Amino acid sequence: MRTIDFTPLYRSAVGFDRLARQLESAARTSQENGWPPYNIETTGENEYRIEIAVAGFKPDELTIEAKENQLTVTGRKTANDDAASQKTYLHRGLAERDFERRFQLADYVAVTTASLDNGLLAISLKRELPEALKPRRIEIATGASTSALIEGEAA
Repeated sequence: MRTIDFTPLYRSAVGFDRLARQLESAARTSQENGWPPYNIETTGENEYRIEIAVAGFKPDELTIEAKENQLTVTGRKTANDDAASQKTYLHRGLAERDFERRFQLADYVAVTTASLDNGLLAISLKRELPEALKPRRIEIATGASTSALIEGEAA
């Protein structure tokens, strides 16, 4: 197993410690088991969708939580001890185990919708930049006028 030492980055750069933590977190999560399987796709310039295969889970057994820059999807199966004790399995290959899957979100990415259809949990995400971070056009003043106008602001 390879690990990356970010100590030189901490010595020579200020403000990149969050990036280093995200890289370390990504390296750790890639070592986890691959269950349940999932897809991440882009559906537009600033829109994304995560699809997670959660066959056998009901909507009330799934929890989606977005906190800070992390999205956590948790599945907790309700106990079916009465029904399971009456069944005799020759082979039990369907996974009915609890899970927790975490996704690191970039700044300003928010969950817009979530739906469960045919065993696929689809979570839609959108990057919404604040107005202050969006590019703006600055007018250049000419001879008589000395103040520059910024598009979108009153003079």
